[in-house]
Amino acid sequence: MKIRTGDNIKVLAGKDKGKTGKVIQTFPEMGKVVVDKLNMTTKHLKGNANQKGKKIEYPAPMNASNVAIVGTDGVGRVGYETVTKDKKTIKNRVLRKAGKSETI
Repeated sequence: MKIRTGDNIKVLAGKDKGKTGKVIQTFPEMGKVVVDKLNMTTKHLKGNANQKGKKIEYPAPMNASNVAIVGTDGVGRVGYETVTKDKKTIKNRVLRKAGKSETI
């Protein structure tokens, strides 16, 4: 999965289609990401003798295939470039869009 924590993304499908946000958590094994303040879900907690019941809202994981990374020029896909610097090969993440390359 090429999306990492801290990336700015745009939602391509689902109830929050078109909205942008920041990735706060990733689950590479499941192919899911959690985006801050998007895909909000409500959880009802039962009360007991000391506390009343309450509702908690939290961002639920969404499929990573439904999001795309946003750069300065717009939405694109992630690629990699290798750069040789001081006899060391470094692999950089790059946003590919319409023939342009932008380092993420």
